[in-house]
Amino acid sequence: MKHIIGGKLPASAPQVKSVEVDEEAAGQRLDNFLLRQLKGVPKTHVYRIIRSGEVRVNKGRASADTRVEAGDVVRVPPVRLSERVAEKAEAMAGLVARGAPAREFPVLFEDEAVLAINKPAGVAVHGGSGVSFGVIEQLRMARPQAKFLELVHRLDRETSGILLVAKKRSALKSLQDQFRERETGKTYLALVAGQWPANKKVLDKPLHKYLLDDGERRVRVVAKDDPDGMKSVTLVKVRERSPLPVGPAAQGYSLLEVTIKTGRTHQIRVHLASEGLPIAGDDKYGDFELNKALQKPADGPALKRMFLHAWRLQFSHPVSGERIELLAPLPSELDQFVVHAMSSHA
Repeated sequence: MKHIIGGKLPASAPQVKSVEVDEEAAGQRLDNFLLRQLKGVPKTHVYRIIRSGEVRVNKGRASADTRVEAGDVVRVPPVRLSERVAEKAEAMAGLVARGAPAREFPVLFEDEAVLAINKPAGVAVHGGSGVSFGVIEQLRMARPQAKFLELVHRLDRETSGILLVAKKRSALKSLQDQFRERETGKTYLALVAGQWPANKKVLDKPLHKYLLDDGERRVRVVAKDDPDGMKSVTLVKVRERSPLPVGPAAQGYSLLEVTIKTGRTHQIRVHLASEGLPIAGDDKYGDFELNKALQKPADGPALKRMFLHAWRLQFSHPVSGERIELLAPLPSELDQFVVHAMSSHA
């Protein structure tokens, strides 16, 4: 009997199954393919049945990193359905006990292959590092009928704006390939305290990731010949400048359109800070005294988050090939702050 990926396993006694790989699953590693087939089965067990030779691809033994292709037939050994269902139920109960919400987010674009949302600040894109659940977990709980929901890329927790989610494996692969080959256009809006020089348009500075003593991740600019440095290119365009001074910022503000040509961790935040003009509200690389003052200004709206917003995204649709451009308006708290900053006078 053949079972096509995406269908449901019959609720019967455990038995060997032959699973035919369809186009949606083509190119996956064997371990990942099995983890999706055997939802709820511990990873350790999946790797154990691969190593033991109980899993076969086209009747031959295969390793965990073997890439399956459309038309391949994978032998899946017996795994008790009752155990899988119990584990899934236990995992769901755990999420519910921890208060994991089912949550939808503002939709900017959606069809059968792609979902683009406007992520709010303060929400991690996925669980981990002390976060029980993020955008993707909340979406999956809100859409239990969805067969496939996976993040295409990531945004920092405190960054708002456009976030892409693939609804098909083929779409995920196509979009991730575009991000990797730098075929997408990613532009952010960032507000910095100070006057950004109009001629400072290209920041080409290698970046290096490191850990603090408490294990928290940080990034710094390193020399071009540093063997640990990763090439990082950021383009900066001044959108608007404020009059001088404005509240706590004696040098006023600059609203920037920042386009990244490489997608390094904290790239925009570190590149702008390296020029002496950090993003307003950035609690890792910013001006901490200014940030504190911005949270409780003498007049005008407060800024209680980092002013970095994924504003525009361009990509080719993974099915039609059509070039798509999405825009996410500034959240109200950022819009109110920048309107006040740009209209204030000494």
